Amino acid sequence: MQVLVRDNNVDQALRVLKKKMQREGIFREMKQRKAYEKPSVRKAREKAEAVRRARKQARKTAIREGLIAAPKPKPRAVAPRRPAAPAPVSAPPGNA
Repeated sequence: MQVLVRDNNVDQALRVLKKKMQREGIFREMKQRKAYEKPSVRKAREKAEAVRRARKQARKTAIREGLIAAPKPKPRAVAPRRPAAPAPVSAPPGNA
């Protein structure tokens, strides 16, 4: 995995790296590997993940075919806007 550092902005590059690692599932895998997982527990977890994936796929297919309504989008929190800078005042034409 590679991240470019632009203008010596290490904080930005670190944020990008963390986002890439999150998307790849590296953090989840590190957490799983932290301690030994019994084979029976692993099988149960993998089966539960497979069921979750199958349900999600079935739900998406049903929405696409119009059998069930799509979920309503969650309202996003909007950041307060900064007041606009006042426009520069110019003299009316003809007065100098």
